[in-house]
Amino acid sequence: MDFEQLRTFLEVCRLRSFSRAAEKLMVTQPAISAQIRTLENEVGARLFDRDGGKVTFTAAGKVFEPFAEHCLECHNHITVAIGELHRSPRGEISVSANEATSLYVLPTVFAQFKRQYSRVGLSIVRADRARSIESVLSREVDFGVVSLPLKDPRLLVDIIHRDEVVLVAPKNHSLAARESVKLPEILQHSLLLPKQGRQRELIEDLFRTYELQPRVAMEVESSELLKRLVVAGLGMGFLPRTNVLGDEKMGALEIIKLDGVRLNRELAVVYRKDKTLTRAAHAFLEIATGRARPHAPAVPPGKKQK
Repeated sequence: MDFEQLRTFLEVCRLRSFSRAAEKLMVTQPAISAQIRTLENEVGARLFDRDGGKVTFTAAGKVFEPFAEHCLECHNHITVAIGELHRSPRGEISVSANEATSLYVLPTVFAQFKRQYSRVGLSIVRADRARSIESVLSREVDFGVVSLPLKDPRLLVDIIHRDEVVLVAPKNHSLAARESVKLPEILQHSLLLPKQGRQRELIEDLFRTYELQPRVAMEVESSELLKRLVVAGLGMGFLPRTNVLGDEKMGALEIIKLDGVRLNRELAVVYRKDKTLTRAAHAFLEIATGRARPHAPAVPPGKKQK
């Protein structure tokens, strides 16, 4: 058996589907089936039961899964240990973040990283907060950049960005000329809200604290779309200040100061606690956080660092 067969086996395990595993690995479904058949012949037992489109573990498959994961982890330790012999970071870093973070926060980080480490490839995956966290946990990406708070004992969290969520309104809105506005005053105006996510929770907590019920005109999936709808005059909305500074300077929308209200947000880069960090990964974290980090050498499985 080879590592490619083990990767295929684990992808089928994760997705419970031969066709979806084929799509993920960018090969044909017959190729996936052939690899699994070869693997089953080598271990001498069926690893999956296949009933139509449904794929489930056999008893042998359940036993085999942790051994397959361990083999790939050993392979990763070997490649990392060899790679650490090079002084210059190489390889590839994958980062998952939502649309707005990818557009307004990460470009400067990525640009600085590429200037310093041109040999390292950067793969950027745009996904919502929940999907980004899931991708980090399933090892599909190296890092996620998500809003806090986040409590998961499997993850390490490093804050990389702080700013404020502000109320924005269309140009020439009736409240725009005011020096500040009290929160109850916006109840008579249409409000656009993100459909879900940490920002939605922050806004709901604000209105709940003051026992107020906003007049919601629309819920939207994308914060960038929400901003465009505000500019078009469909209502007011709450957005991170970083995301709207350029639009305010161009006169496309207005930031309205809420009297006695401040909504702070923090973004953090998150990664698995048990992840072996390459030099490239250490370099990315140093640039993203602005802090130097100790470079721990790669440690083979079963040995402890001194």
